[in-house]
Amino acid sequence: MATYRIGDTIVKSANATASWDEDTRWDGSNNISCATGSQWSHERLYRSRKGRYWLESWSDWQGTTPHAEWLSFHEAACWLMANGHDLPDDLAEYDDEVCE
Repeated sequence: MATYRIGDTIVKSANATASWDEDTRWDGSNNISCATGSQWSHERLYRSRKGRYWLESWSDWQGTTPHAEWLSFHEAACWLMANGHDLPDDLAEYDDEVCE
């Protein structure tokens, strides 16, 4: 379980109502994150109990600190689609807006 402070709010991954992992692609040598384009940097999207979306980011590089940030509904929809996920019902209206 991860806990982060985003502004004046505390978010806990254990309290999330849903979460989505980044997609990866094999480049012949390594799994590359579709979210970050890196083999070392990673992301996971969460939906909070209040229905807000937040993004957890971390790195395999020693000395880096994981962090979290709020995403707008539009940004969350983009992230989900870029990582091969279907949009949940609360983001379905963004399908035409974020995908051409």
